[in-house]
Amino acid sequence: MTNTNCKYIFVTGGVVSGLGKGIAAASIGAILRACNFKVFTIKFDPYLNVDPGTMSPYQHGEVFVLDDGTETDLDLGHYERFFDENLSKLSNTTTGQIYQELLDEERKGKYLGKTIQIVPHITNKIKERAYEAAEKTGADFLMMEIGGTVGDIEGQPYLEAARQMRHELGYERVLYVHVALLPYIKTSHELKTKPIQMSVRELRGAGIVPDIILARADYPVTKDHLEKISQFCDVPIEAVIPAPTIKSIYEVPVNFEKYHISEIIFKHIGIRKRQPDLQPWKQLVKKIKNGKHKIQVTMVGKYTEHGDAYISIIEALKAAAAANNAKLKVEWADAEKLEQKDRKEWSKLRTAQGILIPGGFGNRGTEGKIAAARFAREQNIPYLGLCLGMQIATIEFARHVAKLRNANSTEFDSKTPHPVIHIMPDQEKKLLKDDYGASMRLGSWDCKLIKGTHSYRSYDRERIAERHRHRYEYNNQYREQLESAGLKIAGTSPDGMLVEIVENPSHPWFVGVQFHPEFKSRPLRPHPLFRDFIKACVKHSL
Repeated sequence: MTNTNCKYIFVTGGVVSGLGKGIAAASIGAILRACNFKVFTIKFDPYLNVDPGTMSPYQHGEVFVLDDGTETDLDLGHYERFFDENLSKLSNTTTGQIYQELLDEERKGKYLGKTIQIVPHITNKIKERAYEAAEKTGADFLMMEIGGTVGDIEGQPYLEAARQMRHELGYERVLYVHVALLPYIKTSHELKTKPIQMSVRELRGAGIVPDIILARADYPVTKDHLEKISQFCDVPIEAVIPAPTIKSIYEVPVNFEKYHISEIIFKHIGIRKRQPDLQPWKQLVKKIKNGKHKIQVTMVGKYTEHGDAYISIIEALKAAAAANNAKLKVEWADAEKLEQKDRKEWSKLRTAQGILIPGGFGNRGTEGKIAAARFAREQNIPYLGLCLGMQIATIEFARHVAKLRNANSTEFDSKTPHPVIHIMPDQEKKLLKDDYGASMRLGSWDCKLIKGTHSYRSYDRERIAERHRHRYEYNNQYREQLESAGLKIAGTSPDGMLVEIVENPSHPWFVGVQFHPEFKSRPLRPHPLFRDFIKACVKHSL
């Protein structure tokens, strides 16, 4: 450990999960960045999976991919958006990774003669991850979110590591923020502080006394509530901060700073107060609330009941709408119900000013997505296809415009892929980095744009780098036939071997990309493709 100036902030959660610890951590980090501090972050996930790459979106939301190909928790997307900085594998730690690393070392004989235990071996590994990130990034502040809820058995080693770090580094260099629910009881019409008290009691049992409590509530929090939490949890009243549910997550930094959270942090660590410049966030919130042009974008997917499955896309659309002075409404169309010709689902396409098909895996819902892509093409509705959405657009074009005979195959799984889209062949796999693994193309890949296309005009450059997470590729065997029928290849890998972007030049705005541009969109700096897609949607609405 050589970064002796870094200050460490742990964010924990209590009462229930899903309170928004990630948003809280990201917002505090954004405030510190607005004070011109260098901020880095780690998400500690207590589950035993090595990463969330194989988890169902129903269980864990979207998988957020970093430039280096690391598959991570969706909260890292919040961190990148709020910090406007690309993260790395240093930001992602799971219990599965810790145990795997420790057991590999044990098998190689590193701990001969010793009994391997949670304390000190697991806790030491956790602390090593924190110290390594602080050293390699040179951060002034390291934000660390501990996943799950205080009291979860799998989270105890992380709390113990957090306790040990204050013991090792001193009071001024480690700060604890606790996010806990203040539930509303309808029958008595009141908010109850007891759950927060119990949660803090559990935290104190782990040897941690919170320095700041964020009281999450769906109803207004009064001074009486704050005083009661302060008294029973032994936290100064100015450090008990309401965290109400609000319409835009980008208002959270502004809300926290309204209660002088930066001043509380600076006082704790003993440095002179700095005033954060939150004007850009205030302007963004104003734009989101006061959009002039009302537009509807219909997303066609399989995980429509779980908003977190597409959270980066939603946030990218919001940022793009704000940049275009648009009031955004997102409708969800279930791809399987479209296959069944459900009238309600089809009405969501007919009222749309834009249609977006996101990434995904497997056969389920594929025909519904193809039908939606055809509807967008034939009705001249702006279309944006992401990853699988590009492949869907290619299949639809092959079937109904190029009229390739074998394009009518309904197979779309790892055993018998669709003929127009295929598993990457061996000669193309050589492009993959050794640590990307299996047949997935992960992380940042360069793309060469073709002049005169929508994509080239959006990016206004010849070379870009975008993040990927997919197994299928555009089949070059059909490239000439599809291009001669009018499907434009707008972007490729630098050597031209892999197709990255397809467009339909006869359509006002019809773009499909093999990558995930949503991962690089920022609230204060929307992604060019999303920005111009929404621009086309506004034009279509007028």
